[in-house]
Amino acid sequence: MLGGLVERLLLRHLYTKDELYQLLFTYALVLILGDVAKKFWGTGQLSVSRPPGLSGALEIFGTRLPYYNLFILLLGPAIALAFWIVLHRTRTGRFIRAAALDREMLGALGVNVTGLYTGVFVIGSFLAGLGGALVTPVKTIVPGMDVEIIVEAFIVVVIGGLGSFWGTFLGSLVYGQVLSFGILIFPRFSIFSVFALMAVVLIVRPWGLLGRPLR
Repeated sequence: MLGGLVERLLLRHLYTKDELYQLLFTYALVLILGDVAKKFWGTGQLSVSRPPGLSGALEIFGTRLPYYNLFILLLGPAIALAFWIVLHRTRTGRFIRAAALDREMLGALGVNVTGLYTGVFVIGSFLAGLGGALVTPVKTIVPGMDVEIIVEAFIVVVIGGLGSFWGTFLGSLVYGQVLSFGILIFPRFSIFSVFALMAVVLIVRPWGLLGRPLR
């Protein structure tokens, strides 16, 4: 609901502007909402216990893997696959892809582009909230983590390729693996390894691993 209100009242006025304005606006909105959250819930660390049905662990090759972590590992690709099917195998998905390419032409054909934009933004907001809810049992919620997530999302998009669905999915996997192995091998330089990878991708393939160069 909050995502729908933001799109209808604020963000839709920037669709005809340069994309940089949308980026700056949404970043400023994150900072504002972050301070609002501090006002309501304080600045202390918060955490949530894991669901009772997923509190155990499974032993794989001598390593104990919590059921909840395994649940997230399976749920992530399942959500990605489900939305890929929606985008490429349904009528609504064709409308969404068409709106991304030429929303004026799609509107001229009689499609309610305004409602389509709002619906997609609401779904994106729901996924963001779902991601926050899923990560809460395994990661402490602290003030300022919103900016950290924005940086991580930016790195993922740069690595995978802007506008590429599976590129974003691949970029998130690469980011996670590089960060994890960086913590394991070079704990003090784990963050550096991720930014180093992003720099290499920008030099070798500026449009990302699965992205396409602009023509």
